[in-house]
Amino acid sequence: MKKFFSFVKIEHTLFSLPTIYAGMELGLHANRAENLSFAPGAIVSKALLILGAATGARTIGFAMNRIVDRHIDARNPRTAIRELPTGRMKLREAYSVLIAGVILYFACAASLNVLCLLLSPIPLLVFGIYPYMKRFTVFSHFGLGASLALGPLGAYFAVRPTLDGAVPAILLSLFTWLWASGFDIIYSTSDEAFDKREGLFSLPARFGSARALQISGIIHFLSFLLLLGVYLVTFRGSLVAGALLLASGLLLYLEQKRSHDVQLAFFKINAVVGFMVLLFVIAGVSLA
Repeated sequence: MKKFFSFVKIEHTLFSLPTIYAGMELGLHANRAENLSFAPGAIVSKALLILGAATGARTIGFAMNRIVDRHIDARNPRTAIRELPTGRMKLREAYSVLIAGVILYFACAASLNVLCLLLSPIPLLVFGIYPYMKRFTVFSHFGLGASLALGPLGAYFAVRPTLDGAVPAILLSLFTWLWASGFDIIYSTSDEAFDKREGLFSLPARFGSARALQISGIIHFLSFLLLLGVYLVTFRGSLVAGALLLASGLLLYLEQKRSHDVQLAFFKINAVVGFMVLLFVIAGVSLA
């Protein structure tokens, strides 16, 4: 189990789950506005199925990335200690993890509703394309962002299978896209020298880490504007605005201010930002 959790980086779930459940809250809020609601037990069931689908999706994404990049990882001192390069996990085991993730993902999507099942191949397409992007485009960071951005919208559809009223969830997904893309740029500064040597494409390798961090700051500012859009379209009130400012303050100040400390900015501040976004949405739907 320790090997499996390390292989799929289970701790990174702290980045994605809060925005996924924020998307679910927006869907429930839109239902209540139309006098539609689930029984408490049904909401718990939906939340657990969403968790299962998210776990399956993350397992697929990470397994695919590790399998595709195993030879590159073996040459990179930072990633050479991973399971496949070191031989702690065999390739057939990695494929078994991938297949298990696919089964869990589709089973949960089918159990949620027909729309979720019909849309479920789209994230798999993103997961399949993203690992190859660093081989030909500096926009690979946005591929990583896209893989996380589909989560909030999927959770919205899990409780409200229609595009009607989905604008806040779409804005939240776009926020997640830019937020995740921005922090992937910060993370990739750790591999600037390696990417240049290997001929891989990343913003730090193309422009240098200093310029890449400036670009990351611009992207995170744009993501704040999208989060502001969620507030203006859906919510009102000073308490909700306070939660928004707290989330954006962490995003725009701390994450960029501490961007030179990749471990702090990527692994710790990001987790807090995700939960602040969820708090902002919960406050908004509670006071609306």
